[in-house]
Amino acid sequence: MKQSHIRTVIAGIVGGIAMNLAMLLTFRLIGFGWKGGGILLNPSHQSQKLIAVWTKIEPLPLVVSQPMVIILGIVGFGIIHAYLFRWFSPSLPRGVAKRAIRFACLVFLMTFLFWEFFTPLNQFGEPIYLIALELVFWAFIALVDGFAISTIMCQGRRSGV
Repeated sequence: MKQSHIRTVIAGIVGGIAMNLAMLLTFRLIGFGWKGGGILLNPSHQSQKLIAVWTKIEPLPLVVSQPMVIILGIVGFGIIHAYLFRWFSPSLPRGVAKRAIRFACLVFLMTFLFWEFFTPLNQFGEPIYLIALELVFWAFIALVDGFAISTIMCQGRRSGV
C-alpha cells in the first residue's frame, strides 16, 4: 500500500475514533444519559414515537443492542471521510484549522443536517428545540472528525498545508 493511502487510512481511523468519542460525550452522556435518563428520552420533552424506537420497538437500534457494529461502522465512515478530505484538500485553504473547519462544515451540512431534517423531524416528530440540541452535538462531532483528519493528513507536509 502506498504511503499516501496508509496516511489516509490512519487519518480515517483516528477520525472515526474521534467521532465515536464525541458521540459518547454528547449523545450518550448528555442526550440519552448513561442509564436512559437524558433529555432526548425525557417524555415531557421528546416525541413518544422516537422514545419507542429507541427503547421499546423490536428490534432495538443496533447502537443499543449491538453497539460494536455501529462503532466499527463509524470508523469505516471516518476512513471514507479521510478519502473525501484527500480528494477535496487541493480546493481547501492552507492550514490545518482552516481545512478542518471547512471539511467539518461539509460533513455537517451534507450528512448531519440532512439526517436531522429527514429522520427526527420528518419521521419521528421530534421537537425543534431537541433537534437544535442534536445539531449542536453533530457540529461538535463534525469538528472533531475534521480536526483529527486534517491534523494527520497535513502532518509532515510543507508549511502552511
